Order: sequence, then structure tokens, then C-alpha cells
Amino acid sequence: MDGILISSIASVERSWTKWALMRGIDPDDALRIAHGRRAIETVAALRPDLDSESELKVIEAIEVADGEGVTVLPGVLQLLAALPADSWTVVTSATERLARARMAGAGIPVPDCIVTAEWVTRGKPHPEPFLAGARLLAVAPAECVVFEDSSSGVLAGREAGCTVIATTFSHDAESLEAAHYMVADLTGMGVTTTPDQRGLTLTFQQLADPSR
Repeated sequence: MDGILISSIASVERSWTKWALMRGIDPDDALRIAHGRRAIETVAALRPDLDSESELKVIEAIEVADGEGVTVLPGVLQLLAALPADSWTVVTSATERLARARMAGAGIPVPDCIVTAEWVTRGKPHPEPFLAGARLLAVAPAECVVFEDSSSGVLAGREAGCTVIATTFSHDAESLEAAHYMVADLTGMGVTTTPDQRGLTLTFQQLADPSR
């Protein structure tokens, strides 16, 4: 979701900075590990002495209240409009409450069912989130395409057996090198139905120079 469909980096950084200062943590340490991971796991890593479930509610409330500056990323609305509604879903490390609030606020069509932090016991980089997404779509992982912008997400998608397309929106190409393909963003992605009408084909322009 974040970094692929929408950008809420400013809100995420403001929220985690606020929580870190509340809990006596260096904000830089919090921001270094928060992106692309479930909040409950970030909390446990930073303050293992605190109750993770209680702290999750605190940081969730801070993030939901801060929707300032959330924007839709390039190419997203065009790609989603071209995809059959039952062919895609969202697999995010965010809680369901936060994910739905973020997407609705940005004007993104929200699937009825999405995979969120509550769905899994092990978050990215473990493959469990994307395996859950494949089951939700009733598609084999090998027939799924994962779009990711974080190293933990790319590793999770690869480990799940999916084809992974990484965008260089929030992380440099070097940290995303485990992806099968790399693009700047979702601009210009084409969608066609396969001849047997049982699948989709994506066309896109891979970055010729991933270091850009």
C-alpha cells in the first residue's frame, strides 16, 4: 500500500517520531526500522519491555489521526481501473483500520478483503503475508505479481514464490536487488487479458539503469 499505491511517508515519520519521543527512543532508530514492517514488531524491537498490543493501539491512533499530505502515486489509478476487481488485493504491514483510512482518504478503491497486520503472525520479510494474499485471490503464488517498495517486502514476495516488481519510490535500487524487475513507479503499466481468458498480462518499462 504505502509506497506503491499512496505516499504517506511524511505522516508515518511524524507519527513514529511522536511515539518515539513519548517512549524515550531516538526517532532515527524508530524510522530506520519502521518502514515496511508491522508496527507491533517495530514496537517489540524498540521497547521489548512494553506491552506490544497496547503500544500498537497508541501508534495506530496517532497515525489514523494524521492523514495530512497523503497522496496517490503516479500511475496507480490508471492501473487499478484496468484491473478486474477480483484480480488484485492489498497486502500491507499496516493495521486494517489504518489501511482503510489511508486508502479511502486518498480516493483509492478499497477491495472488500485485504491482508493486513492482523491477518498474519509473522510479518514481512516472512512470506506469510503474500501467501495469505494468494489464498485470498485463489491463485497460486507463482501466478501472482507483487509490487513492493521496501527490501523486507521484496524478500517476502520472493520467498513466497511470487514475481516481484520493485519501485524505487522510497528505497534505493541496491536494497531492492532481490526483485525480479525494477521500475520507477506504476506509470504506463498496461494490462491485457491472456488468450485463454484465465489470466492477465502486464506490460511495463523496466528501469534500464536501476541505480537511478
